[in-house]
Amino acid sequence: MDGEIRDILLGVQQGTVSVDQALLHLKQKPFEDLGYAKVDLHRKLRQGAGEVIYGAGKTAQQIAGILAGFRENGQKNMLITRMDAEKAAFVKEKLPITYYEDCGIGILGENARPWGMGKIVIATGGTSDQRVAEEAARTAEFLGNEVVRLYDVGVSGIHRLLSNSEVLMDAAVVIAIAGMEGALASVVGGLCDCPVIAVPTSVGYGAAFGGVAALLSMLNSCASGVSVVNIDNGFGAGYLASMMNHMEKRQ
Repeated sequence: MDGEIRDILLGVQQGTVSVDQALLHLKQKPFEDLGYAKVDLHRKLRQGAGEVIYGAGKTAQQIAGILAGFRENGQKNMLITRMDAEKAAFVKEKLPITYYEDCGIGILGENARPWGMGKIVIATGGTSDQRVAEEAARTAEFLGNEVVRLYDVGVSGIHRLLSNSEVLMDAAVVIAIAGMEGALASVVGGLCDCPVIAVPTSVGYGAAFGGVAALLSMLNSCASGVSVVNIDNGFGAGYLASMMNHMEKRQ
């Protein structure tokens, strides 16, 4: 059951929330039509996390308008992905966002308090994968997770990875990010007893085919427990890792 709905029902049960207040909260319109976007106001109730704004392809004015729409409907914390510095500068004039240029992430409000089964460890093959890794890390932190970064621990110098074996073994979820041939995910999958989310990146020379070589390698991993998201999809990996780390015990 979604945590926010549960809190409302518990509040009614305990007398801290009136029936009318609970009804008003649940009856709020499911979306707001801004003309250029339909802002999903019920996603947090359905899925436990609010809608995330994909910044690429949107104008700065549209991003600011969508953020304002959420704020006016009571959502204080928002995540924007794939937003360039020029758009971020415009939005900053309208709303108090924090912008991380190294991964194109913008945050309105604050990260959720870290909680969950454990830590999310993010490992990259090389420094060139760091932009994707930071997108995953900032996403996971925004959603309320403790994140440990292990950057530049690729298989071309595997001693760098093995020297962090205790960190990997202590993880609740590992995100393995690599370009080139994408071997890091299989190696990590063979070391850990937790789920591993593999992220192929578009880093590599000609025959890497913009990340397709790493994608196919990760899809064919011989290690059990490795799942794969799309090329350069740090956001998707961070979001999925957060869901895994926050799984509730089901009766």
